Amino acid sequence: MASGIDLRKLPPLKSLKGFEATARLGSVRGAAEELNLTHPAITHQMQVLEADLGVKLFARKGRSLILTPEGERYYPYVLGALEQLLEGGAAIRRMASSPALRVQTYISFAICWLAHRLTHFRTLHPEIELRLATSGAGWDFDEDSADIGVIYRSEPIPAHLHWVKLFDSRFFPVCSPRLLADKPSGLCPEDLAHYPLIAVNSEDRYWNWSQWFESAGLKMASRAVPIVVDTLAMSLEMAINGEGVALVNGPLADNDLRSGRLVKPVDHFAEGQGQWGVICRKEIQHDIRVVNLTNWLLEVSQT
Repeated sequence: MASGIDLRKLPPLKSLKGFEATARLGSVRGAAEELNLTHPAITHQMQVLEADLGVKLFARKGRSLILTPEGERYYPYVLGALEQLLEGGAAIRRMASSPALRVQTYISFAICWLAHRLTHFRTLHPEIELRLATSGAGWDFDEDSADIGVIYRSEPIPAHLHWVKLFDSRFFPVCSPRLLADKPSGLCPEDLAHYPLIAVNSEDRYWNWSQWFESAGLKMASRAVPIVVDTLAMSLEMAINGEGVALVNGPLADNDLRSGRLVKPVDHFAEGQGQWGVICRKEIQHDIRVVNLTNWLLEVSQT
């Protein structure tokens, strides 16, 4: 992998470790004991680092060492770099210790979209063992319990995470074709107020019937009180059975629309606030299993 870093300009790692320990403990002796090195070895490392930077990093105060202003400025960079190395190593060791790639997503996304396609991925990559876990609608990616997540997100992505967009968020009504038996040409947005509406109960939902009606230039009629269910998968199943009109986000109804089990009663969609995407820690984004799964998800999301 190409890099823009000139490694020749980096100080030795052992000098950075010695600097961090000495600065934190305020003592060369303490740093030597912690790093299992001799007092002269730590002193030499500090001299090498100061010569490389061209500044003094420490000053003596009584029997202790304190950081100079230059040392104070340098310390956060060194600490951050060492912490990233530790976190990266821990992430790699976690993945190396488990033969399975831990994938987590929402229950409804797994049922309505992902499960129908995983056989194709297993055919392409039989060497990759997947461990799929599902969570409720309020779930956010937890890198301690999953290596990779497929998630709907509207907030900024944290700097330590890698994000690949899969879908834009568009939400629209769907229903059984039986519900439109006497309306072969479809409905107008205002007509939906006369049909049973199915809503998903989730406090963090960024799309709902009120927003959809508003996007169509309408106010949701007071008589249009939705049936509320726990999951999108349940709402789609009810719609397939002719129980009402469900509101779906993005691609989750693709399979049912293609099969004809569901149709779009109204030719109108609303733009959501978020996106569907793949998320993982930056340290593992180049792991071959993560790369293969991400590339496959990108490919099938376009079909």
